[in-house]
Amino acid sequence: MPRLLRHLDTLVCNAFEKAGLDRDLGKVSYSSRMDLCQFQCNGAMAAGKRQKKNPRDVATSVATLLQAEACFSKVEVAGPGFINLTLTDDFLTELVAGMSKDSRLGCPKDTNPERVIIDYGGANIAKPLHVGHLRSGIIGECLKRLARFLGHDVKGDVHLGDWGLQMGMVIYEIQCRKPDLPYFDASGRGPFPAASPVSIADLEDIYPAIASRAKADESVMDACRKATAELQKGHPGYRALWQHIYNVSVEDLKDGYGQLKIEFDLWLGESDTRDIIPGLIKDLQAAKHAVESEGALVVEVAKDGEDNPMPPLLLTKSDGAVLYGTTDLATISQRTRDYDPHLILYVVDRRQHVHFDQVFRAARKTGIARDHLKLEHIGFGTMNGKEGKPFKTRAGGVMKLKDLIQMVTEKATERLKENVSDRQTDKDLTADEHLAEIARMVGVATLKYADLNNHPATDYIFDLDRFSSFDGRTGPYQLYSAVRIKSILTKAREQNITASTLLPPQDQSERALLLKLAEFPDVVNQAYDLRAPNLLCEFCFALGAAFNMFYHEHHILREADKGRQGSWLTLSQTTLATLVLVLDILGIETPERM
Repeated sequence: MPRLLRHLDTLVCNAFEKAGLDRDLGKVSYSSRMDLCQFQCNGAMAAGKRQKKNPRDVATSVATLLQAEACFSKVEVAGPGFINLTLTDDFLTELVAGMSKDSRLGCPKDTNPERVIIDYGGANIAKPLHVGHLRSGIIGECLKRLARFLGHDVKGDVHLGDWGLQMGMVIYEIQCRKPDLPYFDASGRGPFPAASPVSIADLEDIYPAIASRAKADESVMDACRKATAELQKGHPGYRALWQHIYNVSVEDLKDGYGQLKIEFDLWLGESDTRDIIPGLIKDLQAAKHAVESEGALVVEVAKDGEDNPMPPLLLTKSDGAVLYGTTDLATISQRTRDYDPHLILYVVDRRQHVHFDQVFRAARKTGIARDHLKLEHIGFGTMNGKEGKPFKTRAGGVMKLKDLIQMVTEKATERLKENVSDRQTDKDLTADEHLAEIARMVGVATLKYADLNNHPATDYIFDLDRFSSFDGRTGPYQLYSAVRIKSILTKAREQNITASTLLPPQDQSERALLLKLAEFPDVVNQAYDLRAPNLLCEFCFALGAAFNMFYHEHHILREADKGRQGSWLTLSQTTLATLVLVLDILGIETPERM
């Protein structure tokens, strides 16, 4: 079955070409005035300007050709030259009927699949996950699922921060607290203890403490830098202690991300490039790409004619320690060697755009990025509190992610109990064994939908009361729309009512629902092409609203016409399948009831 917008584009572009006009002007879009038409083409205005003709006359010539197409019930010219298009009910019904029989709901896989790596999460070991990690994880997981659904070969990489200054800081603080540990024996070569000398609870205290001390005392910071350099040079005790810190941290990170159903295919980090960095730097020096500057080693990335030349990418400091730019460049080299990707997406705070511009330029200049490799930074905005500043605890500190998850789960529990009380149904839903799992799903939906409903690049204010509501543009509302349909279908089965052939719509609410369903393949592709999960959220909300309007006007289970009743059940099944699929791409589970 054809993707609807692509099919209409082809028809209208062909008509433009037959009329002696540029076919690229025949692009079609969904109408913003569904009371006037379903689709619109505005290319006649540009065509008239190019051909020095009246745009309305141009539009009329194209419309005359399109009127012969069987899929259109109405083709009209409006205003100065808009071409308004409306589909026949039979064509629309046939299209959705085909979708209803397809597990992919009419969305074919990409005919030219790519190998894609999505770099997201970006957690640092030795630190607990906090709200600052939320957006990268949620957006990256959605883009991974979206790309994978479209048939691309996708790997999600958490790309841990495990080799920078924070590691030297943690090691130095442990040494200050426990100087007798064997890891700090200058002559020690191992073997070292198998059990970790620190727990995740220890690490949650250690990093803030050393960060505060290093900020206040430059000598402490110098000691941390020295420890970092020693770690990176291969200090045996530091390496062994680092491995303990890594293992303890990753176990905790997997649990934290797992609560949000954020899953990574690769658990690699900056440290995984440590063995290739020396050779990489040597090669860059030999090719004259890496040059010395004030004792450091850099790659010049400024372009000729720039008003504000881009600063060089710093590879090593004067003490030999490597930096984020070095490990990021080495990571591109490693990924190219191991996976030969066509595309690498970096889902990282937009405030890092200069850094990634430097890295991408260096990768291109040095040939580390192969010609077919595209590098993209998906810069996201911040999640803010009601006062408009980055979201924090009531005490003003950075909120741990596990505390935020607990907070939204508790709010979801409260909302579910209110909802059950209001409806006087599903009383057993309040039993702990049912409620806890559903509250977890609703809480995660609250967080994820609130985030993904905004374009990644924008900041947004997290308002728990608003985002946990069962009404409006919220995760709970989307789940409730799906659960309502599940309830209808369950009651239909209990009454031995079966779905049957989809019939043409009888009224506007049914027609609007069919049309919204037909949008699905176009929306999925557009969301991926624009790296914009918010388009899926908008579609999800609009589809739920369209079904609720349809359901309000049609008593499915009480309909006397069995053919029409069976058709409505098919329409309901298709709507549910579409909602569940979109929610799954968003990374949101759908409960059986709420």
